[in-house]
Parts: sequence; C-alpha cells; structure tokens
Amino acid sequence: MCLKGTAEKHYKRWRSEHNLFPDAIGHHIQGVTVHDGDWDSHGTIKIWNYTRDGMEEMFKEMIEMDDEKMAVTINGLEGHVMEELKVYVVTFHFIPTSEEGCICKVTMVWGKRNEDSPEPINYMKFVEMMVADMDDYILQDQE
Repeated sequence: MCLKGTAEKHYKRWRSEHNLFPDAIGHHIQGVTVHDGDWDSHGTIKIWNYTRDGMEEMFKEMIEMDDEKMAVTINGLEGHVMEELKVYVVTFHFIPTSEEGCICKVTMVWGKRNEDSPEPINYMKFVEMMVADMDDYILQDQE
C-alpha cells in the first residue's frame, strides 16, 4: 500500500504510539491499553477495543519490533478474531520510497480453527482501512 507520510512517522506510530490511535482513527479504534509492559517495549501485551463491520470487538496482542527494518509484528493472543482463528499474526513493514512517502507491506499469517472457519477477509480489509486512515492522520500531523 503506497502511503504519503514518511516511513519513519508511520513506523513510530505503529511501533509505540498506539495510545494515539483513538484520537487519530477513533471510528476504527476506541481504545488501546497496556496489559503487560509499556508502550515502547518489544514483547508488550496490549488490549485493543475496536469496531469492525459495526460490531464492537476486543483484541489482545503481543508486539514485536524490528527498528532496523522498520517493521512491527502483532501476534494475536485473545479476542474476537482468535475465536475464529488459532493463529493471527500481522506484520507492518514501512519501506521508504521518497523523503515524504513510503510503502506499507502488510503480511498476514493465519490458521483457521477448523475447515469450516471462514477466511479472515473482513480482518484483512479492516487492517487495510486502518493503515490508509492513519496515513491521512499522519499527513495532517506533518503539516
């Protein structure tokens, strides 16, 4: 996904500024709290309250960070998505393309609970919308 904000700004926001998400994209994310750790540490566990397809949901995750590659990986632990999937891992890799733009390569790995479980297409779309909407917010923040 091509973004207009800098890779550094996006990476910083997705790495350690989750507390700003409700103000930035509150139509998606209503709250993010630290369950174990702190905002800026590898291995921190956070709880997200969000709205997807008009439904309020919760997601508990553990974050991994790679400062050298500007990549953030979110590992699903509990919550609504984990009722449908046994594995849910999303990596956001921010790759500079210019002084004022970047690409966000989103990699999603999942494992269904059983054969009848649906593909997580709605969660893929939700993640894509969050990245795009955060780009709009970061652009306003850069001006």
